[in-house]
Amino acid sequence: MGFKCGLVGLPNIGKSTLFNALTRARVAADNYAFCTIEPNLGQVAVPDPRLAELAKLTRPQKIIPAAMEFVDIAGLVAGAAQGEGLGNRFLAHIREVDAIAHVVRAFADDEITHISAELNPLGDMETVNTELILADITTAQKAYARAEKNSKSGDREQQAMRDLLKKVLQHLDGGNMLRALVLDAEQQRALKPYGFLTAKPTLYIANVGENDAAESVHADAIAKATAAAGAQSVAVCAKIEQELTELDANDGAAFLRELGWTEPGLHRVIRAGYAALGLHTFFTAGPKEARAWTLPVGARAVDAAAVIHSDFAAGFIRAETISYDDYINFGGEQAARDAGKLRLEGRDYVVADGDVMHFRFHC
Repeated sequence: MGFKCGLVGLPNIGKSTLFNALTRARVAADNYAFCTIEPNLGQVAVPDPRLAELAKLTRPQKIIPAAMEFVDIAGLVAGAAQGEGLGNRFLAHIREVDAIAHVVRAFADDEITHISAELNPLGDMETVNTELILADITTAQKAYARAEKNSKSGDREQQAMRDLLKKVLQHLDGGNMLRALVLDAEQQRALKPYGFLTAKPTLYIANVGENDAAESVHADAIAKATAAAGAQSVAVCAKIEQELTELDANDGAAFLRELGWTEPGLHRVIRAGYAALGLHTFFTAGPKEARAWTLPVGARAVDAAAVIHSDFAAGFIRAETISYDDYINFGGEQAARDAGKLRLEGRDYVVADGDVMHFRFHC
C-alpha cells in the first residue's frame, strides 16, 4: 500500500535538496530552473519512538518502521496551467500523488537564483496555488460540459453530477481551493476520479536559511497564512538537514546538540506529511519482528489484516488487540493479557492509532 506525498513549488526553492535529505538520495539539485524534469521518488521511514519501546520488550530479530513515499516534482511557474515551463506535464505528475507538500522559499541568498526579483514567500504560495486552481477549473469545465450534455436525457445521476460540478466551478472561480469546499462523502467519491489538484490534502514547508533555523519572520508569516486556510506548515532548513544526513550517527547527534535540537527537522516534515495523508499506525510485535504498519484513519480491523497479507483478510476470524499504552505499562503481551487488557475485536472494529494487533485467520 503506497502513499505518495509530492514536493511541489516554484523552481529553485530547495525541493530537490529537501528530497535528498528526506530520502538520502543524490538527485541533481543545481542552481537553475527546471533542474528536475522527471519526478524522483524515494521511500522514507516514519519516525515513531513507540516502535523502539515495543522492541525493548519483545527483543525482535528485526525492527521495521512504517514508510511513506516522497516525490520530487519539477517546479511550477506562472502560466503552468496554460503549458508554461512544461506546466501541463508537471501538473500531471502532481495529479498522481495522494497529498501535496508545498515547499516555499523563505531564505534570501543572492547566489541562488529565484524566479522573482524579491523574496516574497506569500506571493510565491499564491502563484503556485493559482496555477493549481486554474488547472482544476479546466478539468471541471470539461467535466461539466459532458455532464450537462448527458443530463439532457433525463439521467438523474448525470443531473446530480452536473449540479455538483457547477458548485465546484463556482467555488474555484472565487479563487478557492477545493479542499475548503464542504462536501458529503458521496460527493467526495463522485469527484475523486477527476483528480482535482486543490482537493488534495496539503502541507506547507517553509525552507528557511541557516541563520533563521531557530526563528524566521517569513516562516511565521507562512504559518499564519496557512493556519487561516485550515492547513499546516513546518519550517526547516533544507541545507542543514542535508548536512545532517551526511554525518555519521555520533557526529550527527553532536551537531543536533550544538543546534539545540532533540531531533532533525525532517522528522517533523515526515510526521506532518503522514498526518496530511490521513494516516496512522498500528503495530505487530513478537520475537521475529517488531513492525509499524500504515493504515488510513478510520480503517477497520479487516483492512489492517489486508495490509499485512490478503490471506489474513480473506480468512479473518478476530484481531487480538492491546492498546500501545497498556502494552507498555504492563510490560508486554502476556502481562497485558493477564490484566484483562487484551481485547478480541471483530472485522469491523475501527483500528486506533498505536494498537498492537495479532490476527487470527483460517486458510
